[in-house]
Amino acid sequence: MSEVAAGSSWMDDAEAERFARMGFEKRRTEARLGRWTAKQTVSLARGRSRDDRNLASVVVRNALDGAPELFVDQAHQPSVIAMTDRADWAVTALRDGPERIGCDLELVEPRSPLFVADYLTDHERTQVMAGDSDLLANLMWSAKESSLKVLRTGLRRDTRTVEVHVEDLSGGPSDEWSPFFVLVDGGESRHHGWWIRYGAFVLTMAAEIPVDPPVALVDPPPLASAVPAHAWMESFPSSDAT
Repeated sequence: MSEVAAGSSWMDDAEAERFARMGFEKRRTEARLGRWTAKQTVSLARGRSRDDRNLASVVVRNALDGAPELFVDQAHQPSVIAMTDRADWAVTALRDGPERIGCDLELVEPRSPLFVADYLTDHERTQVMAGDSDLLANLMWSAKESSLKVLRTGLRRDTRTVEVHVEDLSGGPSDEWSPFFVLVDGGESRHHGWWIRYGAFVLTMAAEIPVDPPVALVDPPPLASAVPAHAWMESFPSSDAT
């Protein structure tokens, strides 16, 4: 969040107008963060200059189902794009299409027994109880979110219709990707994914087909030393009331 440029010179006119209409500070700051990260990612991946003019020509628009679609210089791109943000940090995943991808970033934090019971399947709950429950509950949730983005439904779909299977619950070294797969609708189809833990965060990516682990465009990945924050809360006045 701290790297997002102020103003709107890095946006096209439609983006600037959309952000100006957003009445809630949290929604506006997170939307700006997501678009800024997407523009930076596409520019780095394609060797484009990251000056304001070029950033403004990289645009992510939402399809009718809400899924992000990429446009560069007003032309629709065949590349597929996925976006996520959490606690003032954002990630964009980019891949040559046409197979869809999804990504999700979560904090490793306690999840209530009610959350686990309501949103996870029996098999997922068994996995959560097999190790670090805070990590694994958020890993299951993040992988579900990534899979639901592949399906282009998001949380409009029952989260229990996608079931996460993690191959190594220990996750191995914290700076290496580990595989998982997701059974959709009881196994009618399968998504393939990777997950990694970066300190307080867990990041997942899922795809319609088997894919190699994601490759960071910046070395070391900024998430490796990321500290969660909530900048939008700074807009609220502090209170000394007791």
